[in-house]
Amino acid sequence: MKDLKLALDWTPNANHTGFFVAKEKGFYSEKNIYLWIIDPESDNYKTTPAKKVELGLADFALCPTESLISYQTKAISFPLVGISCIFKKDLSAISVLKSSGIKSPKDLDHKTYASYQARYEDGIVKAMVMNDGGEGALKISYPDKLGIWDRLVDGDADATWIFVNWEAIQAQTEGIELENFKLDDYNIPYSYSPVIAADGNKINQNKSIIKDFLEATKKGFYYSKQNPQEAAEILSRHVPDNDKNIDLEKAIKLSSEALGDEYDWGQIDISKVEVFLDWLKDQGLERSNLIANDLVVNID
Repeated sequence: MKDLKLALDWTPNANHTGFFVAKEKGFYSEKNIYLWIIDPESDNYKTTPAKKVELGLADFALCPTESLISYQTKAISFPLVGISCIFKKDLSAISVLKSSGIKSPKDLDHKTYASYQARYEDGIVKAMVMNDGGEGALKISYPDKLGIWDRLVDGDADATWIFVNWEAIQAQTEGIELENFKLDDYNIPYSYSPVIAADGNKINQNKSIIKDFLEATKKGFYYSKQNPQEAAEILSRHVPDNDKNIDLEKAIKLSSEALGDEYDWGQIDISKVEVFLDWLKDQGLERSNLIANDLVVNID
């Protein structure tokens, strides 16, 4: 049995259902894999998932495409490479409370945005505001990462970045009305989030086991799509206590709609990554000579 470690990008949620289901149903063990799933709550997000791969603490990390760019362009670069996407369409949004009276991104001028302090995040959100006719004059705050959602709900921040298949479902469960602004609607060609990332130096020598890992993972996600009630029961054993009120079956069904066709699940469209990378360069948010093929390897 080959031990592999996956570092989650967040506490267990609908984006991760396929991993937990594949583990529970024995899809990894069928491939002679034992998967350790690392929850960021274990160290209160002190070490990011991508950093865990760099340090050798994990074989795979879930992260946005931005992390691939960031790690390959930092002062001491690390070849963090995306090997698979989970969803074929973006399930994230910039969210505000409907009660705030904020009707569109331009209304966020001089309002507080609770940031995860990712390298390109603040610039992306400011661009959204400006594309809607605003100044991009945000007040940026950097709360504890695992408490950002609470800052929005409690009124300590006016906006933050969410997943519509998780926090938005949680809001519905709690009777909280949100206004969600999708990046694509404001001419921002956002890429994939999350992607499964690995150390690019280790991919060729481990291609067979990586392929087995991805095949088992794919099986887990499509099993979840066909069996959302059972998948919800499995996921419920892993989500934090304060998330157990979320309608997990609804979250899984919404997530499943974004998986795309089963025959090419996980395949990353290089052109989509290239368009996003070029957009970052056009905005002055990235100045490297990286191209999309540096960032992504589709495992055949």
